[in-house]
Amino acid sequence: MLFLKSTAAPVAPGVFTVDVAAKPPGKTFMIYTALDAANPPTTFIQEIEGLGFKQVFTKEYTHHDGKKIMDMHFQKAGTDIFEGWKDAEREANLQAIQDAMSKYNITISPRVMSLAEAFR
Repeated sequence: MLFLKSTAAPVAPGVFTVDVAAKPPGKTFMIYTALDAANPPTTFIQEIEGLGFKQVFTKEYTHHDGKKIMDMHFQKAGTDIFEGWKDAEREANLQAIQDAMSKYNITISPRVMSLAEAFR
């Protein structure tokens, strides 16, 4: 679940935050989103799925300010061992994510999770 300070200022209609992160060693990235559960941004979700990412986790919860949030995670299989991404796939996928998010004026900063965060 992504930590939200406030739901008063979404980064795009129906989108509260987007995190692009990889578990160590940082080769294969996932897209983690916090979306408006009452009015899911279907075009935004379709944009991510159009890149070949599949929903692997969805959970609704109520934020402390009363807004219903949908925590949704997306993953894309690669051709490396354990469906990981090879270097060329990583570069192409991260660029495709950046291009897709820029349509919504969302800036992403891909990151590698800490061990504690990745394996809790």
